[in-house]
Amino acid sequence: MNVAATVYRGDLVENTHAAHVAVVDAEGRLLYAFGDPARLTLARSAAKPAQAVAVLETGALERFGFDDADLALMCASHNSEPRHIERTRAMLAKAQVTEADLQCGGHAPLSDAVCKEWIKRDFTPTGVCSNCSGKHAGMLAGARALGAAVIDYHLPEHPLQVRVKRTVAELCDLPDNGVQWAIDGCNLPTPAFPLDRLARLFVKLANASAGAETTPRSRALARIYRAMTTYPELVAGEGRFCTTLMRAFDGELVGKVGADASYAIGVRSSGTPTGMPTGTPTGTHGALGIAVKVEDGNTAVLYAIVAHVLEQLSIGDETQREKLAAYRHPPMRNTMGIETGRLVVSVPLERA
Repeated sequence: MNVAATVYRGDLVENTHAAHVAVVDAEGRLLYAFGDPARLTLARSAAKPAQAVAVLETGALERFGFDDADLALMCASHNSEPRHIERTRAMLAKAQVTEADLQCGGHAPLSDAVCKEWIKRDFTPTGVCSNCSGKHAGMLAGARALGAAVIDYHLPEHPLQVRVKRTVAELCDLPDNGVQWAIDGCNLPTPAFPLDRLARLFVKLANASAGAETTPRSRALARIYRAMTTYPELVAGEGRFCTTLMRAFDGELVGKVGADASYAIGVRSSGTPTGMPTGTPTGTHGALGIAVKVEDGNTAVLYAIVAHVLEQLSIGDETQREKLAAYRHPPMRNTMGIETGRLVVSVPLERA
């Protein structure tokens, strides 16, 4: 078992967590790995930027006047804060559809603060409150831009979803049958592919942003990178790792979580990793793609591992990485505020 993190209660081992890590260069070549970098992984919401590429390439953003903030929300797993719900409603209005057209349901918010506020006023969430509402609003616009029906935009055989499937495979450099599909929590198709292909998708986002935008596809990727890093508060929200991460690195990287503990990062340029094996090829300080999957779906462990990997790869400077300290060393206290244990991460990346 690829134990990446151990939780101690006092001096006793309470839990161990297996994980996998893949790090690729700008060409998609595997540089470093931990565990199984080819693990078939349901990317879940970490795939949203790829799904957004498919929508963007329908021409929907131009046709309906969506801006980069709207695009950021299309890539979001948001907190259901008022700004997220209001923007979703505005996107629906721009696309000339209604909340009744959404094929995602309401659910408890990802934010504890929002949850408390909803409870106080006995609020029942609807589709616009879904953390995936931006993606659904974008897909409704994409369906309209294609001249396709909106009533079944979420079904795998819909022309928009057929386009999404093809786009995801292309971005992962896989044949169409190299990507498997299931149904996500928000009722849309969600892809599964080897973990290193998720890293490859995100290095393409970073590379497009850092380089010349020479093709329509590279311009789409660069625009998504720009939208997510310009509006990190729309991608997640207050108190969330994705927002904290992108704010901390100020446009140097893009990051996105997927449900059940997958994570992907695209880094525009990288430093020289510390503590790596002698002769490890770091390339030319170019773009990197990083993907992580925790086997048991523990998100707190996921964020600690991601922070650890960024430090091991010398991404950013110490001041930037310190802003993730609360995630790398999450406090473990009981109801009286007494520290009861600690989380220890050990992910020695190996040269591929």
